[in-house]
Amino acid sequence: MAGSLRFLSPLLGWRFAAATKPLYSSGQPQRGHRLTPSDDEMYQKTTIHHLERESQDIMFIEGYTAWGFTINGNRVVGPCAVLPRAILQWNVGTHNDITAESLALFRLLEPRIEIVVLGTGEKVERLDPAVLKLMRQCGIAVEIQDTPNACATFNFLTSERRVAAAGLIPPPGIGQHDNAAVG
Repeated sequence: MAGSLRFLSPLLGWRFAAATKPLYSSGQPQRGHRLTPSDDEMYQKTTIHHLERESQDIMFIEGYTAWGFTINGNRVVGPCAVLPRAILQWNVGTHNDITAESLALFRLLEPRIEIVVLGTGEKVERLDPAVLKLMRQCGIAVEIQDTPNACATFNFLTSERRVAAAGLIPPPGIGQHDNAAVG
């Protein structure tokens, strides 16, 4: 009998070892898995906040077309400079027209602008590095994006009470009557 147990012991040992392994080794929950608070955050509650203008005192870009922008309910035709308390026509046609002279307006404002968001049209375009260096030397950060993202970034910055400005070129891909909402 001792010889037969010795013969079966490797088989029994393997059988007991297999029974002690986890039911699944991939780490993924299986069908009968109970969720606990320590499980992945994808099972946690999600909250979404809709960005809206909180105050009449801040600029809020509501939409854009190939012809211009809707800012605080006002339609602005063509490229524009959105300042903390004003909207101005910006004398640029394309990203190639963005120079130290066209950005001088943003350097002269009081209180000093923290960040200028530049919307270069339908896609992100490279600007002259010397112009960007000049703005940094004046203590103004510059963020270059395509115009739809620049509008959303400007709205976010102003909702966070940052002293921000935007230089926006309308994206040509949006139709005259298709006022695309920002956000």
